[in-house]
Amino acid sequence: MSPGPRRFALLLAYDGAGFPGWQTQPSGDALQDRLEQALSSIAAEPVATVCAGRTDAGVHALAQVVHFETCAQRPKSAWVRGVNALLPRQIAVQRVSEVDEAFHARYGATRRAYRYLLYRSAQRHPLYAGRAGWVFQPLDLDRMHEAAAALLGEHDFSAFRSSQCQAKSPVRRLDRLEIRERGPLVIFELEANAFLHHMVRNLVGALVWIGIGRRPAGWTAELLAARDRRLAAPTFAPDGLYLTGVEYPPPYDVGSWPTADQPLAAS
Repeated sequence: MSPGPRRFALLLAYDGAGFPGWQTQPSGDALQDRLEQALSSIAAEPVATVCAGRTDAGVHALAQVVHFETCAQRPKSAWVRGVNALLPRQIAVQRVSEVDEAFHARYGATRRAYRYLLYRSAQRHPLYAGRAGWVFQPLDLDRMHEAAAALLGEHDFSAFRSSQCQAKSPVRRLDRLEIRERGPLVIFELEANAFLHHMVRNLVGALVWIGIGRRPAGWTAELLAARDRRLAAPTFAPDGLYLTGVEYPPPYDVGSWPTADQPLAAS
């Protein structure tokens, strides 16, 4: 009798520029398609994947988590070096772990972290294209910090969710929203139990409007109370958005959580 399927979790990094997002597309060009093609080739059988967060077109990941099942008997190195040899240079498996059937990359995650990089300059810079958002007006970071504080905690984030968001509830718990400077970059660090579709980009868009003086610092609290997406700022560009961490409860040590010494993409 042949052994049953085994479940594996991959830690994945990718440059999302030029891809139509994570989720599979009829064209076969999505990040999920390219990964499944490589995994299926190594396994010599069809392989389907589930990810922790389905990133949009142009969004990047430093620490995406993906699980898959296969009956193929391969050394772990095959799921890293072997798969990487078949992937485009913009995608790479960082490590693999074997997990039990109770593990689920999406529903098992307890926290997720994102980073948004915003380039401040009177002129755009070609080396930041696709790697960071851009604003040419001066930003008042003190006002942005004040506005960000009102967003922390558990709230109904309806004003910051996409009209296509399929989440059953708009309530999320935002545990961290820090804004710091590094040279010409403004760096947003966000952590939550989960995020709604476009939530990070919509939060950044509102904070940028406040930073350039289009709205007062108290506007974020007003938007939370109004729960109306139509009143908020436009969705900000995907270029500067990075999935930087996914956390799981013990015994699953498959994700990666951002630390102070984590390399800063595009810096």
